[in-house]
Amino acid sequence: MPSLPVLRQLFREVASRKDSWRIPEPNLVMEDADQVTSFHEAGREDGVMAPLYLFHAVQICEVIKPGDTVVDLGCGPANQLGLIAALNPDVKFIGIDLSDEMLGMAERNLKDKGITNVTLMHGDITDLNMLGAASVDAVMTTVVLHHLPDEASLFRCFSEVQRVLKPGGGLYLVDFAHLKTEAAIHYFAYQYEGRQPEIFAVDYLNSLRAAFELDTWERGWSKHLKDFGDLHSTFMVPYMVSAKSPSRRALPDPMLKQLNEFYLGMPSYQQTDFNDLATFFRFGGLKSPNIV
Repeated sequence: MPSLPVLRQLFREVASRKDSWRIPEPNLVMEDADQVTSFHEAGREDGVMAPLYLFHAVQICEVIKPGDTVVDLGCGPANQLGLIAALNPDVKFIGIDLSDEMLGMAERNLKDKGITNVTLMHGDITDLNMLGAASVDAVMTTVVLHHLPDEASLFRCFSEVQRVLKPGGGLYLVDFAHLKTEAAIHYFAYQYEGRQPEIFAVDYLNSLRAAFELDTWERGWSKHLKDFGDLHSTFMVPYMVSAKSPSRRALPDPMLKQLNEFYLGMPSYQQTDFNDLATFFRFGGLKSPNIV
């Protein structure tokens, strides 16, 4: 059962008239050192983004296999990528980002964790010229695509994913979808303002405002990605949207044990966030392995 505060907010969102439209982020590439640090800290094991990263890790691990080459579009400080790479030491990962500051943070983060199966590259996710056609086994990206300036850029990214991904390859693209009201955007941006610095809350607010509408995702997915997987959004309110390929393997027991340990080690409010996301995505058609 979803938590009551979130349910209450979502019912208000459903009943309200639309008053929010997409506003591209003021800084499309995050180069400010304070912003990068804030984002990195929010994605640590004790950060407010940790439940989202764990949920996405479960989804991504289903669509990659040992021996794969996997590309992460917009890897940022590699919190998400590092978690998945650590769970899959027999997979080769390529993290691509346009921010030198982010890549520097990612390099330090991976080194500190002793992760050696990741190669970092500076690049534009709408122009993957460093990758050949049908050259990678899987593509992932988590909460990055809203940084793109416009619909044309989003569709170019989808087209590049279509070009570089092998037939039958793994796919997991997930991001915010645009909420209908400013009230809902403010609620989620400041939901944990006591547990996050103001600079992160402002970035989160800008990210939610910059999220693409669900129908934009539907048009881009239909044109470029429908042969690789299905499109899902969270039930009742499209707070998040995901394009995911069919599972390419059953998660091995040692990995499930690790994922369970991550979940059980989170404080109760983070477990609630994880459960809410899993529930609303499940009712939207995106199921995930039971890790608890």
